[in-house]
Amino acid sequence: MKRNGLFALIALALTGFGTAAQAQDYSNWYIVPRVGAVIPDSDRETDTSLFTGLGIGYWASPNLAVDFEITHNNADFESDSIRDGHEFENVGVGIAGRYFFGDSAASWRPYLMGGFGFLRHAAISGSEIGPFKKHGWDPMVTVGGGVQHSFSDRLAFRGELAARYDRDNNSRAYYSASDDTGYFDAIASVGLLVSFGGEAAPATVEKTVTPPPAKAETSCRDLDDDGDGVNNCDDRCASTPAGTQVGPDGCPISVTIDLRGVNFKFDRPKKGETNINPTLQEPTADSIAILDQAVDTLQRNPAVRVEVIGHTDSVGTDEYNQGLSERRARIVYDYLTSHGIDSSRLSGPTGYGESRPIDTNDTKEGRARNRRTELEAQK
Repeated sequence: MKRNGLFALIALALTGFGTAAQAQDYSNWYIVPRVGAVIPDSDRETDTSLFTGLGIGYWASPNLAVDFEITHNNADFESDSIRDGHEFENVGVGIAGRYFFGDSAASWRPYLMGGFGFLRHAAISGSEIGPFKKHGWDPMVTVGGGVQHSFSDRLAFRGELAARYDRDNNSRAYYSASDDTGYFDAIASVGLLVSFGGEAAPATVEKTVTPPPAKAETSCRDLDDDGDGVNNCDDRCASTPAGTQVGPDGCPISVTIDLRGVNFKFDRPKKGETNINPTLQEPTADSIAILDQAVDTLQRNPAVRVEVIGHTDSVGTDEYNQGLSERRARIVYDYLTSHGIDSSRLSGPTGYGESRPIDTNDTKEGRARNRRTELEAQK
């Protein structure tokens, strides 16, 4: 069979692949309306026709998207065809997988596509001619490639070129001597990807309590037998081991500076990434303000030592998430030391991967809260 313009269009589409730029945090669910053209197999004896489609997709991983798709096009038969004056409708349903190459932080990402489904061929004008049927469903297989460009966390553009094998035994010419009922069509399309979901709400940082100054002058108030910074009069735990973090009553306390509101973008930071600003969810200024509050709290409590801990959501393998949580802890650790917190007061950085969620991983909002760091006071 002849393929009208198929290979030329593939070469044209491949020239669009390439440039890497800013990061994208892909939401799990999205819709993709598409428009383009169907360039038919010459044996169909039909003209090039308008192609429309709608996909509902899901990111199974940062590199793999799965779409359920509905497509449509009406084709006029060529003037030299015995079926001239007739119009044929194609309605398709199917599933397609798209594998994206490169870093998920890139705004331009090439991909390969493969899918399968069914096409309904139906006469919508004129009358039947010989064995030319009025309608029928036939299987199809689609392969191709494209490029996706992200404008923001919610909006992206797709340009795609595909070859579709359609095992059509309904729309062939009745006079054809061939028993081959399959056709190869080319489909060129563009689409707009719109992600679902909202942003996680920022929260506040829990602060440690500064011990009050000494009160009246008495003999016991001048003494601190266990060296914990609380005088013997107020110390209810008089034998606290050295180095233990205590409260105003001299008893051990457990303080966690929870950096809720410091939200990381999906799958960030990457390996080797040291600048914290591009890794943070928009608005970045809110997250930086919370980190600066943590710096201020530590500076006003010089006796406090903390462990820097990182966590992830459940998307990805355990091994990958372990490394990602360690990178999150490391980039916060480096932020604290670069803003005047001595490294002797910090332990870690420590990563716990996805093992300690604070919210459900079944929603986008829950996963965003699980992508966090904490500063846990050391006893």
